[in-house]
Amino acid sequence: MTPVPPVLFVHGIRTSATMWRGQLARLAEDGYPGLAIDLPGHGSLKAERFTVEGALAAIDNGVAALGGRVLLVGLSLGGYYAIEYAARNPEKVAGLVAAGCCAIPAGWPLDVYRSLARLIRRLPDHGLWLHTTLVRVLLPPESAADTLAGGVPLNVMDAGLGATGTLRPLEGLSRFPGPIWLINGAFDQFRLHEHRFLAACRNGRLVVVPSASHLVSLAQPERFAAVLRGILAEIAATPPRPIVGPVE
Repeated sequence: MTPVPPVLFVHGIRTSATMWRGQLARLAEDGYPGLAIDLPGHGSLKAERFTVEGALAAIDNGVAALGGRVLLVGLSLGGYYAIEYAARNPEKVAGLVAAGCCAIPAGWPLDVYRSLARLIRRLPDHGLWLHTTLVRVLLPPESAADTLAGGVPLNVMDAGLGATGTLRPLEGLSRFPGPIWLINGAFDQFRLHEHRFLAACRNGRLVVVPSASHLVSLAQPERFAAVLRGILAEIAATPPRPIVGPVE
């Protein structure tokens, strides 16, 4: 059997590591170690400007804290950077879970998203009331509390989206030789290119969670945790594979 790797969680935009508190608690109940990190411009790193290299460095610090090889789990913004990190550092990633990030971050979808973010930024409170209200309406109370606990970094949207627009997730997926799970909520607007994302994977699986929205781990936390348990069990039952370097 293969040793079960620790789990490293990477959050979405305008939230923080606290959004994973429920998942960490559920994994801990089953004896699985885990850690959630903050990306630049968020949570404990709120004062740092968001950049691609800064985000990847934050993930690398988390990997090192967990011993050097992890099951890497990212949601939305975190999913795109989890893909990029795995592509660059496959020897440090036992498996990749990319949730809510099956849309290519380029072209008109990204332009519309950035334009909407800039309009919201013009509100008197820069969109704080709108954001917190939507979180509390759309998510279960525990998930909403976890999402908001680390603060709402309203100033990170433009830098975060701009940096993400330079990524090439399809190329990243194709470069990672390990197992990949793409997890989407059934009602996720970011499922736009999910079949292209799946086709790009060398060893990929697509999991669609019923009744879940874009924030799948928060909208359906028990179902998401069950998927993670299944993934960890599958990794444990798989014979060890040679550790490889980046695939060019």
